[in-house]
Amino acid sequence: MKNRGKIFSRRQFLKRNSQVASALALAGALPSSAFGQAKPGTLHVKPRYHRWHVDPGVKWVETNTGYATLDWRIPLSQCAIVLVDVWQRHYLLDTEARGEMVINEKLVPLISKCREANMNIIHAPSPEVATKHPNWVNLISRVSHQSATQDEWPPKDFRNLTGDFKAYKRPHEPREKERQELPALTFHPKIQPLSGEPVVASGEELHRYCKNNGILFLFFAGFNTNACILSRDYGTIQMSNRGYQIVLIRDCTTGMESAETQPTLSQTRGAVLLLEMFGQYSITSDEIVRGFSAG
Repeated sequence: MKNRGKIFSRRQFLKRNSQVASALALAGALPSSAFGQAKPGTLHVKPRYHRWHVDPGVKWVETNTGYATLDWRIPLSQCAIVLVDVWQRHYLLDTEARGEMVINEKLVPLISKCREANMNIIHAPSPEVATKHPNWVNLISRVSHQSATQDEWPPKDFRNLTGDFKAYKRPHEPREKERQELPALTFHPKIQPLSGEPVVASGEELHRYCKNNGILFLFFAGFNTNACILSRDYGTIQMSNRGYQIVLIRDCTTGMESAETQPTLSQTRGAVLLLEMFGQYSITSDEIVRGFSAG
């Protein structure tokens, strides 16, 4: 992989300077606002989706289906950018490099414009990170996050693949210790929550925050497209199931690829298409920025 040395030097920089970066970001070079402050204005966007239907007279087969867009003008107060797991590192070097490119070239400029437009920005890392941050909204206790209710079936040993079920466990990876010894995951130094930007620890907490503040439209960005963006309880599918309108900012995310899919990024593209096919939407960061002035 190209520039591998540059990636390692970035890791060393982050390890030495993460606390300084956090303090600078929290100091807030940009104006901040209190949780739940009213957001004037309108966002005009045209979210894309996959259209399973075809026009009259056209043969109804997959190869004749395609994309379509809607035309939305949304009160800015009802919109929020949800930043999912925007970490400072990844153990896969090429995934990390793509993520860093997305952050620097797309996400940082977008978040800057969203802050200027006074759009809601919600940070959604893991519970372990969220509950330690001073901006955590604290709508659910730490104990509740750590002790989710669990049915008695499947049995505990089966869920953990221990005891009689140990034979079904995946084999130990010899480099797992090396992965575990990497610096603890935390916010990327360039996407730190500013004062007034909420941090949520779970889907239930995200839902409660949105309910308290009248937010209906959730624009998702972050990582990884085919993992946390889809599967987290504060991710796209679960929040869609709760009834929110979900739009993925498709140039502000990337997925974890395999040797087979890496040349075409087909895991990332497939995750975006999955959402577009089954009730959600996608958009680009440039379209959102243009939507502030076009509203």
